[in-house]
Amino acid sequence: MEQPCPKTDLSGEAVELAAKTAKHPCYSFEAHQKFARMHLPVAPVCNISCNYCNRKYDCVNESRPGVTSSVLTPEEALAKFTRVKAELPQLSVVGIAGPGDALANWRAVRKSIELIKAAAPDTIFCLSTNGLMLPRYAPEIVELGIRHVTVTVNCLEPAIGASIYHHVHYQGNYYVGESAANILINNQLTGIERLAANGVLVKVNTVMIKAINGSHIPEVVKAVKERGAALSNIMPLIPAPGSVFRHFPQTSRKEVEALRDLCQSELPQMRHCQQCRADAIGLLNEDQSYKFRDAKKELPGNCQSKHGLYKVAVTSRNRRMIDLHYGYAEAFHIYETDGSRSTFLETRNVAKYCSGKATCEESEAVKAAVVQNFADCDAVLTMRIGYEAQKRLQERGIAVVESCAGVEEGLLHAFQVLEAARTPGIA
Repeated sequence: MEQPCPKTDLSGEAVELAAKTAKHPCYSFEAHQKFARMHLPVAPVCNISCNYCNRKYDCVNESRPGVTSSVLTPEEALAKFTRVKAELPQLSVVGIAGPGDALANWRAVRKSIELIKAAAPDTIFCLSTNGLMLPRYAPEIVELGIRHVTVTVNCLEPAIGASIYHHVHYQGNYYVGESAANILINNQLTGIERLAANGVLVKVNTVMIKAINGSHIPEVVKAVKERGAALSNIMPLIPAPGSVFRHFPQTSRKEVEALRDLCQSELPQMRHCQQCRADAIGLLNEDQSYKFRDAKKELPGNCQSKHGLYKVAVTSRNRRMIDLHYGYAEAFHIYETDGSRSTFLETRNVAKYCSGKATCEESEAVKAAVVQNFADCDAVLTMRIGYEAQKRLQERGIAVVESCAGVEEGLLHAFQVLEAARTPGIA
């Protein structure tokens, strides 16, 4: 159940917030050439799918949201922060911007912040989120003392959103089309309002996709201003390899600047955004993340987990969605995942033993044969599974993860579940 945000003495915090903002390179133009920021990639899972995003692709020299060369645990994040802070004394801000969504990985995000806050109390923290879970986590954000939050809002109309977002995974349900966009938009606006009312400086990012939302963005800027947003950042579309919009033309800087000029009268415009990596380090225009990579653990183009590489068996009709009950599967698709990237290995056929609620095969031999088919896997990722089947898998040491998201998002979630089981409290 959502809790109301704790009320704060906004007048008493105004001076402190202004001082922090003056050292935040994303919120202050004057700060971006003086102070460094560090993005911690502790949030691999995302709860929505944007058509302009592909978090599986990585290049050591590439800079765009969603790209990282590793995923860190909270303890590893603290260790890396300590190392970076020692070498970059001008480091003022620790941000969490993925590679998934900060609030879809809240336990790991919160623990990372708490560990660093205990070690370096003067650190400024900020979060980037799609806003889907803001109504739920706004109270905890305020309680943690986070005073800078960026929310990506691309539209106000579900019909436009249906062209931008593939799906939304919310409260255990899977939504597509206008219903998905409607939930997301309502939660974004509600969340912004709650944060702003409690002293959080909200920056709203908007990706300009000229053919879809270009003429609609001024309405977005006006609406978020009415709900308390303090800054607008209109960004050009970067067609990511492997994304739905990979063949779209990149929005030109001239087009973006014209739109910023148009919206400047509503909200101040951020004009120095670099659309940074999820593991960016240093000044905005001088990313030094490559200096802090562990060559043994963070191989460019091969995002390996710090803990392990997991093998997962997936029930899916077409290898796009997790849309099949465990007992109805006639094949299991085998993947490897390291928390940032998932690789399809093969499909293994099995004897289907369920054709309806009352017609499941009772033969233990058949059931055992199904399990034996993927006995080398760490987990089964499936839409639904019965209690007895789940128990049978767990007795063999195979974890069970239920999801109705896309296969990619489901695999990232499975990775998080497996890591949490290996190191309790991380997920």
